[in-house]
Amino acid sequence: MFIDHIRIYAKAGDGGNGHVSFRREKFVPRGGPDGGDGGCGGHVILKVDPSTDNLRQYHFDPKLIAENGQHGSKYKRSGRGGKTVVGKVPPGTVVYRANADNVQDAVKLERSEEGIDLEPVADLTEEGQEFVLCSGGVGGKGNTHFKTSTHQTPTESTPGTEGDRGVYYLELRRIADAGLVGFPNAGKSTLISKLSHAHPKVASYPFTTLQPVVGVVEFGDFRRCTVADIPGLIEGAHENRGLGHEFLRHITRCRTLLFVIDMAGSEGRDPISDLEILRKEIREYDEELGDFPWIVLANKMDLEGADEKLKIFQARFPKVKIIPISAELEEGLEPLKEYLNEELGYRA
Repeated sequence: MFIDHIRIYAKAGDGGNGHVSFRREKFVPRGGPDGGDGGCGGHVILKVDPSTDNLRQYHFDPKLIAENGQHGSKYKRSGRGGKTVVGKVPPGTVVYRANADNVQDAVKLERSEEGIDLEPVADLTEEGQEFVLCSGGVGGKGNTHFKTSTHQTPTESTPGTEGDRGVYYLELRRIADAGLVGFPNAGKSTLISKLSHAHPKVASYPFTTLQPVVGVVEFGDFRRCTVADIPGLIEGAHENRGLGHEFLRHITRCRTLLFVIDMAGSEGRDPISDLEILRKEIREYDEELGDFPWIVLANKMDLEGADEKLKIFQARFPKVKIIPISAELEEGLEPLKEYLNEELGYRA
């Protein structure tokens, strides 16, 4: 199960209360105040873990709750601080706070409902990066702190403060170095299965891929890169038609885009029109995506008519890098791997 966005509830620990007590030891029947301070509550922290590739761990338990601080006690003993909870997230996780009148209302809200106000609070991209999602409460002061020269037996203490809490949305926006962009049935799933050890579902009907599939492409000398087979795009995706934003948000963090075009037009489509529509949908969703590095993978070159259409396509886009391939027959994959290694390869 691949989970790329989820709502969670987070609650930091409350601070422990300060204690009121007085020394009552043998031969010290009227000792001074000795109430200890309360311990601080634990924080809720999100930490980027490169070994985590999605948010699946929060699907069945969508909450992060830290431990409360313990109360102070006599003999000036401070309460133990609450344990901090660390939630692991993959690189490229964007964190939003759900603003509502109260936490109970926010818990009931879904991301798609009207009226919910999402405030971005963190963009977690670097390995090991940490973000304090909720700060723990501060421990209260014991009555020891209220003793003065004129107030020898104070009975005052302060309670611990509450820890922060709230409802948050986690959204994964970078899942791979390169993203395969194309219409349904363009051959993206077949291609990634040939390039890597990923095993997406492959069939000859639209939207075979309903969730992103990430494959690791090995180049030798311990060099590699990751490529994502993302659900097929349709015209109007920037308006959230079809899988719309479920697809488009994933390519905002890819380092390069690989447009997979059915060069044979086997679905009755026109390759030139397909590329123009795909480019338009991407720009409409996010103008910055239009400036991303990109190339064209002319797929299905083994089918009749593909060679002729490729010549027309090259004449229409003379400055675009085009790599002819046949994912089904594994033809043209070596030039593609050389390109990926040169542009995106890194040592594991």
